[in-house]
Amino acid sequence: MEKANMTAAKEFYLTELSDIPEVQIALFVMILSIYLITLAGNGAILMAIWTDARLHTPMYFFLSNLSFLDILCPTVTVPKMLQVLLSEDKRITFAGCVTQLFFLIDVVGTEILLLAVMAYDRYAAICSPLQYTSIMNKHLCVQLAAGTWVTGLINSMVHTSLTFRLSFCGANNVNQYYCDIPPVVALSCSSTFLPELVLLLVAGILGSSAFLVTLISYVYIISAILRMHSTDGRRKAFSTCGSHLTVVSLFYGTTIATYVRPTSTYSPKQDRIVSMLYGVVTPMINPMIYSLRNKEVKRALMKIFTKG
Repeated sequence: MEKANMTAAKEFYLTELSDIPEVQIALFVMILSIYLITLAGNGAILMAIWTDARLHTPMYFFLSNLSFLDILCPTVTVPKMLQVLLSEDKRITFAGCVTQLFFLIDVVGTEILLLAVMAYDRYAAICSPLQYTSIMNKHLCVQLAAGTWVTGLINSMVHTSLTFRLSFCGANNVNQYYCDIPPVVALSCSSTFLPELVLLLVAGILGSSAFLVTLISYVYIISAILRMHSTDGRRKAFSTCGSHLTVVSLFYGTTIATYVRPTSTYSPKQDRIVSMLYGVVTPMINPMIYSLRNKEVKRALMKIFTKG
C-alpha cells in the first residue's frame, strides 16, 4: 500500500483559473501586471528605506521586512500560476508541491507575527515617546525581526512534514491554484486528524497571540491619541497608525479565515477568492498604502527618482 501511495503522489494537478482561452489570456496579463506592480512597489520601498538615512528607524526597519515578505509571498505561487495559464499544463511535481507549500506557510506565518511586532513598535512610539529609542533599540529590533522569521520557519516545517506524511491514493487534483494545506490535506486517503489538530492549535495560538498583541497595542495607542491636546499631534499619530491598521485588517482576516478551521469545512470556491486576496492582491496594495500615506517614504522615493 505504501509503495502504491508513493507512486500515486509523484505529482499533483493544480486547478486552472479558467478553461476558456480568451479568459486565460486576460487573466495571464492581469496577474502578471499585478505581480510586476508588486515587485516594483515593494522594491521601491526597500530601496527608499536602505538609501535614506532618515528612514533608518525601527518603524522602517520592520516595514522593510514586510516589503520583503510581500515580494516573497506572490513569488512562491504566481510564477506557477502564470505557467499553468500559458501552457495549460496543470502538473506540479511532488517536490515542487512540498516546496511551494513550505515557503507559503513560512511567509504567511512570519507576516502575521511581523504585523504584531509592528503594532508593538507603534505602541512604544506613541505611548512612551521619551523612552522609545531606549525601548526599541537596534538590538531588540533585530531580535524581534529574527524571532518572527525563525518562528515562521519552524511553524512551516511542522505543518509541511505532517501534511506530506499523509497517504495520497487518488488523482491528486488540488482544488486550488497552488499547493496549500487545506486542499492538499483534503486529498489524503489516510487519517488527517493529527495534521488538522496541529494546524488548528498552532494557527489558533499564533493567530490569536498576534491578534491580541495588536489589539492591546491599539487600545493603548487610541487611548493615548485621544488624550493628546494638539490637533496636529493627533492627526500625525493617526496617520502613522492608519497604514498599519489597514494592512492588518486586509491580511489577518483572510489568512485566519483560511487556516483556523477544520478541513471538513473546506470550501474550494471560497478559498480561491480569499487566497487570491491575501496571496496576490494584498502584497500589491501594501506599498501603495504606506507610500501614499507616508510623507517620509514619498520624499525618499522622490529623491531616488529625481536622481535617476
